[in-house]
Amino acid sequence: MDAGARLPPWGEDFLSWLATHRRAAALTLESYRQDLFDLAELADGQAPEALNSADIRRFVARLHGQGMSGRSIARKLSAWRGLYRWLIRQRGARANPVEGVRAPKSPAMLPKALSPDQACNLLDAAQEPDSALVCRDRAMFELFYSSGLRLAELSGLDLDSGSRNGWVDFQEGMVTVHGKRDRMRTVPVGGTALAALRAWLDARASLPVSASERAFFITRNGHRMSQGAVRGRLRRWAAASGLGVHVHPHMFRHSFASHLLQSSGDLRAVQELLGHASIRSTQVYTHLDFQHLARIYDAAHPRARK
Repeated sequence: MDAGARLPPWGEDFLSWLATHRRAAALTLESYRQDLFDLAELADGQAPEALNSADIRRFVARLHGQGMSGRSIARKLSAWRGLYRWLIRQRGARANPVEGVRAPKSPAMLPKALSPDQACNLLDAAQEPDSALVCRDRAMFELFYSSGLRLAELSGLDLDSGSRNGWVDFQEGMVTVHGKRDRMRTVPVGGTALAALRAWLDARASLPVSASERAFFITRNGHRMSQGAVRGRLRRWAAASGLGVHVHPHMFRHSFASHLLQSSGDLRAVQELLGHASIRSTQVYTHLDFQHLARIYDAAHPRARK
């Protein structure tokens, strides 16, 4: 989409409705804007109500022919489907031509996880100087790996028990988080992570933070850690550890899930701990577990390789 390019009025009206009635996030609205702009460009001046299913399938084929992945096309179809549902409810459109149209399948992308040794080496790596910020970073990363939290769940934690954003219960050794789709879940916290969290709270008191700031993890200036700041600190930590692997916060979540599954084999328990609504979302970790077993077989079995 060219800078300064504008959507037709129907697109702007739909985005305005998403912002006011659905309270869509800024990033969501930005993605929808691009998807709607692509629809308008493919339609070449036609109103969306004039399009039919054959047109939508032709658009999908064109995008796929241009090299767009099936996952990206599926996201566009979801946005277009939402547009037509809005047109039917708000403007009396007669049909949704996106219903029944499917994106081409893309090769399954397995999540990347650290090995248990890599995870431990990363978390145990000495960081200089051993300051309040190092205590904070160690506590964040230990909690990621201990409890499989999403980035937004960790950055949203508060000090106050019962907070709508989530909190740590040191007495019970649990963390309660505000997850996707407005769901709360409670997950155990390991002893090492609890010790790191306690050390961070002691160090937190040394930072210039106001009594009104209730965020659990704060910056050196006393403000809540943003998600971008957490990512940046993890990049620095991983680089200083010499691990030689690009590490991002969600990799800890993948590692948490795959290592638990390797040890327990209990897929349902891992689903509950991750907060997945569907077991299908958790089943991807069975493929990681199989890859782990396959590597052991290849390394150990005398007839595994020529």
